Formats: sequence, C-alpha cells, structure tokens
Amino acid sequence: MGFSTLDTGSAQDTLHFDEDRMVAGIMEWAECESPTLEAGAVNRMMDLASRALALMGARIERIPGRMGLGDCIRARLPHSAPDGTPGILIAAHLDTVHPLGTLKQLPVRREGDRVYGPGICDMKGGTYMAIEALRQIGLAGLATPLPVTVLLTPDEEIGTPSARDLVEAEAARNLLVLVPEPGRPDGTPCGGLVSGRHAVARFEVRTTGRPSHAGARLAAGRSAIREMCRQVLDIEAMSTERCTYSVGVIQGGQWANCVAAHCDARVLLSMAETEAELQAGIARMLARRSSTPDVALTVRPTCVRPVWTPGRACTALFEHARQVARGLGFDVAASSSPGGSDGNFTGAMGVPTLDGLGILGDMYHTLEEHMLVSSIVPRTRLLAGLLLSLAPSA
Repeated sequence: MGFSTLDTGSAQDTLHFDEDRMVAGIMEWAECESPTLEAGAVNRMMDLASRALALMGARIERIPGRMGLGDCIRARLPHSAPDGTPGILIAAHLDTVHPLGTLKQLPVRREGDRVYGPGICDMKGGTYMAIEALRQIGLAGLATPLPVTVLLTPDEEIGTPSARDLVEAEAARNLLVLVPEPGRPDGTPCGGLVSGRHAVARFEVRTTGRPSHAGARLAAGRSAIREMCRQVLDIEAMSTERCTYSVGVIQGGQWANCVAAHCDARVLLSMAETEAELQAGIARMLARRSSTPDVALTVRPTCVRPVWTPGRACTALFEHARQVARGLGFDVAASSSPGGSDGNFTGAMGVPTLDGLGILGDMYHTLEEHMLVSSIVPRTRLLAGLLLSLAPSA
C-alpha cells in the first residue's frame, strides 16, 4: 500500500488547537487514576474518554473486560464509507502503572513547560491529543479520506493479556495503525517517532521451600525467599546490552517467625531486537534451575510482545509522516525503540504501523512523570495532518 500526497495546508489552517484547553483536558484525565489492576478505576477513565468520543458523534461499543481487568472501548467516527471499509486504527491504552493514591505523591500540576501527573505522558496525553485532532477535524467540517476507528485498551502496562486479540483483530480489519504512545526525545523541538520495537517477554517465577518455625526449628526449614534472592541476582546478571532481564516484583512469606514456603517474582525480558534473540532469551529463563536441592523452582512465561521490524510499508508510512511534519515547519526522525507497546502486535502482523505519535515528556513510570506543554500543538497537528492525508494510493 502507498499513501496519497494530499496537500493539507489549507485544511490545517481551519483547525484551532487551544493549548490551554488541551492542557486542562489532559490534566483532568491524569487526575482520574487508572492503575491496570483496578478494573473499576480503569473503567472510570474509559467513561471519560467515551463521553469525549460520543460528543463527536462516534459510535461507541463497550467491550466487557475479562481476566478481572477493565473494559475496552471501540469508537467508530462518522464517515461516508460503508461500514466495514478498512481505514485507520488509532490504538491506545488508558491504564497506568501508578497505584491508587499516587496523586498524593505525584499531584497533577504545571511548572513552566512541564505538567506532572500519573500516566500523563504514558499515555493519557497522547490519547487525548489523538481524540482532540479528530474533534477539531469534525468541528472544521472536514472529512478524513479513510474511516477512523479508535480502540482503547485497559491492560497495556501488563502486556495486554486480555485485549491483545482485540488489538490484532481490529488491526487486521484496517489498512494502517497509528499509536499515540509518548514521542521519542531526540534533541529536536518536536521529538521523534517510533517505526519498530524490540521484543518484550514476561515471566512468573516461583520458589517452593519447606516451612518451619524460624525460632525453634530454623534448620529444619528451607527458605523460598533465600533461594529467590539468589535467583534474582543470577537472573539480572544474565543481562547484556542487547537483552536485559529485570525483576520488578517480589513477594514471599507471611510471618517473620516462619521460614517462607513460597516466594514469587515477576521478570521482564527486554531489548531483544530479533526473533532469534527473543527465543534465546526465553530459553535462558526456562533453563533456570534451583541452587538448593530442597527448594523447587518454576518459571512460567506469560505475555510476549513480538519483535516489530519495520518493512517497506511501515517505512513508507513514516516517510509520509515526515512530509506532513515538514509541511508544518519541523522535521521528525524515526527509530526502533526498546519498551513495548501494542504497536509490537500490529507491526509484527505486517500492518503498516507508526508509533510514538503522542506527547513528549520524560520519567514515565516514576513519581516524576511529566509531559512537555510545548510539544502538544505541533504533535497534535501532525496527527491531524496524518488523518487528513492518509489514503490508499491509486
């Protein structure tokens, strides 16, 4: 598939992006805490986004959550094309890594060009921008050449276990996918885009020991925690520049006076740039053995994000975006990126995908997460330009 070269300059002149209004809207979204594992909180965030889309005339479908996770939202924007016509999929998530109550430590606030808040950069800011681009296109009485579907998912931050099938099914029905994950800081005023992603794999690790009274019969026990500590050090020591392992969660024991019978950990494998590296990294994890004969070790792979290596169609989509950006007065570069997204799935399927179209910012997944106000309008204009100009070549 190729892409049209429609001149959207005059159309862009009719779009009015109010920076202050957008900042206020993104701040409202960030104040609606939505950690992945709190389905009710995620669904409250879905309610906010659904209302914004409904006001634009979108046809909203609420897809019930599963696995104890939140719902998905599929919104189809009004279009003259018959139902089912392939078009553009905007794939975004509204869950965050920040637990309920994070607002006490990370209040939503503006400090100069920075606005702080949980999930404000990853990725509520970018999702809001994409919806605002569509809203302004509608208010200007313009039509996108291709029909647009917005899919909002509740579980990207844990690997999209409940919604991957929906992401892939919707991508297969469309011609291309735009992902408003955070933009790539690259030293330029408007940052870069993402045209490929490294693989990510997750594992659940459990050690099972022998309980005993830690005061009266310590030697009779076999500590699952002790063995897990050894495993954590050994697992993270397997990291190389091209394939990293990190242990992000560890839970074990119930009482200080009991030798722990069980300990659980969650491990993330990242940075694998090829399928061979991914499979080798998975094999290394599955080959782990306990260092203590009386303590069992089990390793279970959970979610895997495949390697997304951009093909010619993805490259053509990026080059089109670059032309749109240049028409707006700035340039963009694209690169493959560590850190997974739902673009891994759609790009690996061979569906032309462009990622990293969201807000610029930094320190996401921490208590210093922030977005850069100065990037909002130019990057939203880039999104609008793509939506107004992307069409199949003749």
